[in-house]
Formats: sequence, structure tokens, C-alpha cells
Amino acid sequence: MKPVDCAAVDLGATSGRVIVGTWSGRSLVLREVHRFPNQFRRMAGHDYWDLPYLWGEVQTGLLKAKAQFPRLASVGVDAWAVDHALVDARGRLVHPTYAYRDSRTLALSGQLARSGIKRVYGLTGIPNYPYNTSLQLKETLSALPGISGAVARCLFISDYFNFLLTGRMENELSVCSHSQLIGVHGRDWSPEALSFFGIPRRWFKKPATSPRRLAAVTGIPGFRDVQAILVPGHDTACAFMAIPAAADGTDLYLSSGTWSLMGFESDAPLTGSEALSLGISNERMGDGGYRPLRSCPGLWLIERTLASFGWKADGPGSWARLLSAAGREPSPSMLINVRDPSLFNPPDMRAAVDAQMRRRGASVPRSLAGYVRLITASLGRGHAEAARGFERLSGRSFRRILIIGGGSRNRLLCQATADACGLPVLAYAIEGSALGNLASQLIALGTLRDLTMFREHLALQLKARVYRPTSHR
Repeated sequence: MKPVDCAAVDLGATSGRVIVGTWSGRSLVLREVHRFPNQFRRMAGHDYWDLPYLWGEVQTGLLKAKAQFPRLASVGVDAWAVDHALVDARGRLVHPTYAYRDSRTLALSGQLARSGIKRVYGLTGIPNYPYNTSLQLKETLSALPGISGAVARCLFISDYFNFLLTGRMENELSVCSHSQLIGVHGRDWSPEALSFFGIPRRWFKKPATSPRRLAAVTGIPGFRDVQAILVPGHDTACAFMAIPAAADGTDLYLSSGTWSLMGFESDAPLTGSEALSLGISNERMGDGGYRPLRSCPGLWLIERTLASFGWKADGPGSWARLLSAAGREPSPSMLINVRDPSLFNPPDMRAAVDAQMRRRGASVPRSLAGYVRLITASLGRGHAEAARGFERLSGRSFRRILIIGGGSRNRLLCQATADACGLPVLAYAIEGSALGNLASQLIALGTLRDLTMFREHLALQLKARVYRPTSHR
């Protein structure tokens, strides 16, 4: 068969990239054609995303892709969840797009925790995250009551970039499912949840499953021969697709980046009081299947601690030297609670970690290496708590943990996870979200039969580094 070239637009909260995948019939070769930083910007006391900047970088990346691969067949977009663009009927932005780390929803999250979360969790299967779309929209409507009449549609970040590419306004299911507004036992918006938060139903279209063909690309000159594909809009859903999991369902997935996201694929949600207390989020795959997971701050904790020290890489080996130094540090006598709200977005991460340790009567690390050792060990324990909760609630026995993302290249984190969970950790150094995005495009184009076929080919192509537990549960 002739090679098929597809472009994945993969937008993350700290960076974005355009990656072209070439499928030759047996293997998928990835080439990064454009990478760019991303960050939210503070203005008048609030944090916002710079969408015009991101759109400019996406166009630059796709133009590079088309120049290098003239027969480019398709493009798909995935991005982080919960954040959204409020637009009028013609697609004009009605308000700047808030970043999920903005603190404006903290009071509402506290109110929900005190009364209402049990009901909302029963409706949606999504726990009380302060950044949930539900709380963001409730706060927007409260602070700006006149906005309701001006807004025609609410589009999540990946939905909005699909609109910029094609002029089509769709809401994709996987990214909608993180909003705390989708019915946990269906594939549509929950009328009760929308009413609870006071959000107009007319702002949303019925969620579309993926992957599927969307429309020709009309938003960039010279791209009408390129098909836009509706891929799973949530980058984590794409990342889970890319993991070469065992067919018997005994693998846990760990997408380790800014966030640590551990979960598995399931035919049914995990609900009830224990699931709520564990913070299990019943998100969806693009086809509507369930993806129960537990999330907590991940490498963000290390990134922000590095910033507290003013540490900057001075060459390709600087991170490796820091990890080696951390590995020589003694095991921490007490670990931090990585899910503590105080670590969500503090002005100084080192100070926030120190404050938590001192509240618990523990001494603080004496060096940056000590903080890295403390955080990686604490993340490993958080992963173990999630794994044990999944086993209790699902009745499954998991045999392996498959890790992708930046954490797959952090040997301390992988070993800490293996030790805390008592399970082997298989680390795959792959661009998980982009890979799942590309797989979805190939399935929608009819080049691949289904996800099972893709994973079978991928398993032959990838080699994992295996970390075995040195201690047991």
C-alpha cells in the first residue's frame, strides 16, 4: 500500500506540537515538524490562555507539515480538558478563555464539597475538581450575568480548534466527559447537572463519538484536500489509545506529565461513596467506553520546585545529573500528600511543600535533589493508592503498569511507582497523545481496521524499559 501521512495537533498545557505520522502498512513512523511553548497569562487578577497565539502556531506547524508531506491526508486535534471557548453563532469569542488554574472557582468548589457533591457525582461520575467546567461556567454566569444571551456555543479547546480548521462546531464526547455535565450512564448532557449549575443546555451540541471524519480543512489556504478528523479531543483519551495494553484487561495505564493520570478501560463506570472518596473520575474514550481514572498533580510539582530554586538546564545532561543526585538521597521518612489543594498552583512550590511537611512535624529537604527524591517517592505512593482502589472497586487483579509521557523517562519515578505498587512498571518513551491521535485518524480514514489492530502492530514496534519492584505491598 502507499504510505499515508497524517498530522496530529497535540496541544498541552505547557507545550504544543504538530507531529506527522506515516503509516506504511505495518508500522507508524513519527516526525515532529513543529513544537512551541504554551502558558497561561495573568491579566487583571485572572489567568487566561492566549488562543490567537496558539492558533498561529498550529497554522505554522500545519503549513510545515504540508510542505514536507504534500500528500498529507488528514489532521486531528487533541488538547487538555475542561477549558473552553464561549462563542457567538458565528464563532466569535465572547470572552477571553480562562485557564483552569485560575483561582476563581475555589469558593464554589468548597460549597459543592459541603453540599451537593454526592448528588452531582451520582449524576455524572466526576468528582469535585475546582477546575471542572461545571464550576467554571457557573462562576462565569454569576460574575457576568449578561453573557448568557451573547453566547451561542461552548466549545472545548479541541472543539474550538476543529472549528477554526473547518467552520464546524462539534462537541466531542471524550473531552465533554470531563466537564462534570455528562450523564454517567449515558452519552449525553445531564439535564439535572446542567440545572444544578445553572448552565444553558443550548450552549452544547449532543456529544459526538470519535473517531470519525469531520470536514475538509477550510481554515488554512491550500488545505482543502486535507480531511479534518474528529479524534478523541481529550489528550488523555488519545494517550490511553496509544498504550499497547494486554487484551485481558489486566494492565493499568499511567499517563505521566504535568498531571499523573492512572486508570484502565472498562465497560462500566465505578460509582458510589468509595469511588467518590477516592476521587475516581469516570471519563470516556472517544467511542463512549469508560476510562475510570484518578488524577493528581504530577511532574508539575517538580517543574514548579525547579522554578522555586531558579534551576535551569545547562545542557542535555543536567537533568540526568539532577536525577542521579536525587537517587543518592536517603529515602524520605515522611511523604507529602500530592493531592493537597495547597499544591495546585502556589506562588512558590518549595514553600508550599515545606509548609505541608512542617504542619505534619517533618523536616524539609536540604537541597533540590532532596525535593526531587521526596516528590517522586510521594507520586509513587499516590499511584499505589489509586491502583489499590481500582482493584477493590473493580474486582480485577492488575499485573502491570504501563507508563507513557514525560514520567516514562524519569527512572526515579518509575522505580518509586513499581516499589509502592508492588507491580512491574513498563515505561514507553512515546508521544502518547500524538500517537493515539494518529491512530484515530488512520481508523477514521479506513486505513486501519480498529484500535486492536493498531495496538497489535504497535506492540511489535515498541520496546519498554521494565522496572521491577524491590519491595512489596
